[in-house]
Amino acid sequence: MVATIVSHTKTSKRKNGLKPASGKSVPQAATPPPNAKAPISPLKVFPLLLIPIALSALVILYSKGGLRIISPATRTSVSKLRPPRHSEPRIIKADESKRNAVVNAFKHAWSAYERDAFGDDNYHPVSGRGSNLTWAGSIGYMITDSIDTLMIMGLDEEYNRAREWIANDLSFDRDGSYNTFETTIRVLGGLLSAHHLSASKSPSNTPDPIYLERAVDLANRLLPAFDSPSGIPYPIINLDARQGFLDEENDGLASTAEVSTLQLELKYLTWLTGDNSYWKAAEKITRKFRRIMQNGLAPTLISPTTGLFTASEIKLGTKGDSYYEYLLKQYIQTNRTELVYRDMYDESMTAIHSTLVQVTPTGKLTYTSELHPATKGELHEVAEWKLVPKQDQLVCYMAGLLMLGAVDTGSAQLGYGSAPERYLFTDVDRRDWKLGEDLIRTCMATHDTVTGLPPEIAHFRTKTDPDWVARLAPSDWYIKGLRDAKEPYDARYILRPETVESLFVAYRLTGAQKYRDWGWKIFQAIERYCRIENGGYSGVINVDQPDGGRIDRMETFFLSETLKYLYLLFDDGDVLPFKEVVFNTEGHPFPIFQPRSDLVADFF
Repeated sequence: MVATIVSHTKTSKRKNGLKPASGKSVPQAATPPPNAKAPISPLKVFPLLLIPIALSALVILYSKGGLRIISPATRTSVSKLRPPRHSEPRIIKADESKRNAVVNAFKHAWSAYERDAFGDDNYHPVSGRGSNLTWAGSIGYMITDSIDTLMIMGLDEEYNRAREWIANDLSFDRDGSYNTFETTIRVLGGLLSAHHLSASKSPSNTPDPIYLERAVDLANRLLPAFDSPSGIPYPIINLDARQGFLDEENDGLASTAEVSTLQLELKYLTWLTGDNSYWKAAEKITRKFRRIMQNGLAPTLISPTTGLFTASEIKLGTKGDSYYEYLLKQYIQTNRTELVYRDMYDESMTAIHSTLVQVTPTGKLTYTSELHPATKGELHEVAEWKLVPKQDQLVCYMAGLLMLGAVDTGSAQLGYGSAPERYLFTDVDRRDWKLGEDLIRTCMATHDTVTGLPPEIAHFRTKTDPDWVARLAPSDWYIKGLRDAKEPYDARYILRPETVESLFVAYRLTGAQKYRDWGWKIFQAIERYCRIENGGYSGVINVDQPDGGRIDRMETFFLSETLKYLYLLFDDGDVLPFKEVVFNTEGHPFPIFQPRSDLVADFF
């Protein structure tokens, strides 16, 4: 099932790109392959024992049994513990003026890209030029990552030009080194989402074949990345040579997030084509993680050669984030038929609660800290771990994920602005929902800067801060490095989408106006400090210095995620509802489908 595309014109009653075809339901996306079942509607780290001492000195000691977490009981049967939540939904109506303002922002960004760099992978709005990921030429990074946003917003003229470029100019015969993860989530994900949404542009309600053709071509070039000794994919792929490589600049290691965030794309491709090779490659990753993890927390570095973790930070931000995201979303994507993914997700959330979640002493802001190993080397050789009170802006995605995971994703009413019935929550549901709400509050608190934009990394106050922090830092959180560097890395803002993603999820699940209000506040800050008058948007070097300089790059995720989630936040609630679609980690909606029984994961 997909949504119908309508033109964003003065004569359009809705002035948005997607709407149910009949006003009640959305038409079927595509005829599935003969061997696939029809979809439902689309749209060990190791056990840790925390020592209860001062936060800044907190370590986790290695004992005979390894590192151990004392965790509350987890679910034993997801389906039994999650009753359906039936309620009369409160229909979400669009805030048309704010939604249209987001469309205008997208057009401001896209028109500049078309003018200066159309077809290039990257856009640099300050200098007004484009660039590619490698000298070999473009792989359509910007266009493929943005085309479904054009469709959702109903920007038909811009969409048609982008579609023609994909049909006539996009080529993957590129003899260069590309990141396996980024190419999968942005390019392959964008093509698959465009395929899903394009059916509504056809009189016969069939998808445009060009997107699936390009997706299959790319996926076949990506598959050799999985030909490692361990099955953990190589992080680098040569698309022309069809050969995977270790990342020598990273000592032959790969990040946990990058190797474990490929499954939604490959599984959907199997459902579309009937070719099991994509599904099997994706599932091999999760099987490996299931074997080497004991309690749900993963170090952020793993070896494709050995298939084992190496001593590295444990955190929910960079290099670790989307591993946890894809556990829940795999469960949702296949219509909740693969309980192993829900079990792994629940296990991880319990470990996060008992190990990483902390609260500031003054303002009681809840955040997720990081665990850093005291030594490098083999994971089993690490005797001490230190809890570090810092959180990446990336972690703000976790708020929406927790809230989505706490509700019954199979409920017929999910995604229409009806606050979940708390009395039906299990204790675990209630715990996760509250943490989601608390993390949104913290993420919004990090917008309390001169520009209203959040820093890339926030450090949080503890009861045992050193003197200089106690004297100079605000009461709850601060940006580290402002005294030491002219352009501190932590202080930058690069147009990230994670907070608005969680606001979108929270609003769709509750209908609470505060989430729209916060989203509008963020949008206004972006308009004021990131907009380039000549076209495009850029990041800022220091969120506390409005005149501190620009980062000459408009990330593709600004168009594929940040503006898309803002648009959907202000759009009608029946556009791409959660009961019909699941969003990949780059903001691309895929349909929820019923997998063939022989493909359903059976490992526990």
